[in-house]
Amino acid sequence: MVEKAKTKPKVVLTRKLPEAIEARMMELFDVRLNEDDQPMDHDTLKAAAREADILVPTITDRIDSEVIESGAPKLKMIANYGAGVDHIDLNAARERQITITNTPDVLTEDTADMAMALILAVPRRLTEAERALRDGQWRGWSPTWLLGHRIHGKRLGIIGMGRIGQAVAKRARGFGLSIHYHNRNPLHPDTEAEFEATYWESLDQMLARMDIISVNCPHTPATFHLLSARRLRLIQPHAYLVNTARGSVIDEAELARLLSKKKIAGAGLDVFENGPAVHPKLLELDNVVLTPHVGSATLEGRVDMGEKVIINIKTFVDGHRPPDRVLVDVF
Repeated sequence: MVEKAKTKPKVVLTRKLPEAIEARMMELFDVRLNEDDQPMDHDTLKAAAREADILVPTITDRIDSEVIESGAPKLKMIANYGAGVDHIDLNAARERQITITNTPDVLTEDTADMAMALILAVPRRLTEAERALRDGQWRGWSPTWLLGHRIHGKRLGIIGMGRIGQAVAKRARGFGLSIHYHNRNPLHPDTEAEFEATYWESLDQMLARMDIISVNCPHTPATFHLLSARRLRLIQPHAYLVNTARGSVIDEAELARLLSKKKIAGAGLDVFENGPAVHPKLLELDNVVLTPHVGSATLEGRVDMGEKVIINIKTFVDGHRPPDRVLVDVF
């Protein structure tokens, strides 16, 4: 723990956060801001770790063993601004007895909204229609131009039925979709009944029978390329794929190939395997809706994340266990 003293702990932010959060942090701690909001390179991250009692990184920062070693012995806490911690070397942090926290449960609704927006946008060709209008292609209403597909009555397959997956299911039912899901374990029967959801133990079988597929599972070693080239080829040519989870869950090169050959009808992607780089073939396709990882980009969500970071830091500095401490052994 950071020793209690008259001096405030040194907190280093790797990115610019909402103004209200930065202002509150500066009241409570000795804070170094990232005013220009440019991601720190590896050497700058190591320098930040050497300076900090508490480091506040984001998903854009690779907090590997070198960064963590650079912070020793001064660095005592990494208060991650975000729920995912796959960019942090948790074992190296544990060896140095550095406490890790994250910000779970605050982005569920925002991410589910984004997934539902893509589920609507891709079959109805919304971005394609918007581009056509801006480019002056619209000559008035036509009975056959830019025809999409209705989603009412279609089968939605959710990969990962945790908090976000369930929030997507709740929204999708309101649009008349039937809910199917693949998860490590089936939901409690009462929860399953609430969504009128069908559990598929076999991901392969579910993929082959869905009209729309939503990826909502976390990034872990087990989910890397969970939608491999083989599995992507199981998806029906009329089906759509939406991903608001992690880009590495999907073999992006194979997905681009299948979309270009109309072996998959379309995709809505908010995350990318090598983001911010996007597979160049995806950029050429009209049947793909691409957004720059904005699934959690609401002011309310980002402020909620910052408030969780503040609570975690303040609790830690006061000598107590932070409410969102990451248990390394779980990963």
